[in-house]
Amino acid sequence: MKVKEVADLVGISVRTLHHYDEIGLLRPETTEAGYRMYSERDLETLQQILFFKELGFSLKEIQKILEDPAFDRKEALELQRKMLVEKRSHVDHMITTIDKTIKQMLGEIEMTNKEKFEGMNFDHNPYEEEARRRWGDEKVDESNNKIKGMSKEDKKKLSEEWDGIYTRLAKLRHGSPDSAEAQEAIHEWYEFLNHFGQYSYEAFRGLGQMYVDDERFTKNIDNYGEGLAIFMRDAMAVYAD
Repeated sequence: MKVKEVADLVGISVRTLHHYDEIGLLRPETTEAGYRMYSERDLETLQQILFFKELGFSLKEIQKILEDPAFDRKEALELQRKMLVEKRSHVDHMITTIDKTIKQMLGEIEMTNKEKFEGMNFDHNPYEEEARRRWGDEKVDESNNKIKGMSKEDKKKLSEEWDGIYTRLAKLRHGSPDSAEAQEAIHEWYEFLNHFGQYSYEAFRGLGQMYVDDERFTKNIDNYGEGLAIFMRDAMAVYAD
C-alpha cells in the first residue's frame, strides 16, 4: 500500500507516517520513483505503534520496545488488551460520576463528597508498569555502557556529583517532598539521570517506587540518611506529576 492509502485506512495523516519513517520508527520500502510502499508486516508494526501510543508511551519508548530482540507481538497484544480494559473501566467510572453530577445539578439526586470523586483513581495502571518493566532493560544497558566509556577523571566527577545530590536530599528528607527546595534537588537528580538515558516522567516515578520496593536500593540510599529512599520516592512522584 502507498502512504496515502495507509493514512486513509488508519485515519492518521501522511505527515505522521513520514515522521515515523524519518525517525526510524516505521520504515517501509521505497521504490525507485521515491514512493513509500507498506507491506503487511509494516501494517502490523503500525498497529503496535498506535496501541502503545494510545496507552501513553512516547515514540522513543515505543521504538525501544519494538527494537528489543525479546519483543513478542502476541505477548504485547495480550498486555495491551489488559491495559485497555483497565483504562475502559476507569473511563466508565468517570462517566458514571459525571452523569450523577449532572443529575445533582438538576436537583434529581444528592451526592456525598465521596461520590463526587468516585472513579478518580490516578494510581498507576499495574499492566502499564508491567509493560515498562518488561521492555525497560535497555535503559539500564544504555546507562552502563555510557559509564564504561568514561575516563577515570570523568567517573570521579560523576561520583562527586551523585554524592552531592544525595547529600543535599538527605538534609531535606525530614521536610515536605513537595517543597521548593526538595523539588529543585529532585530536578537535579532527574537531569543527572538523563545524561545516561532518556527517562520519561512516568519512568522516573517508577524508579522512585523501586527505591522503596527493592531493599537493595533502600539500603544503599538510606546510607545517606534513614528514610531518604521514601522521601525520594515521594518527591519524584510529585515531580512526575
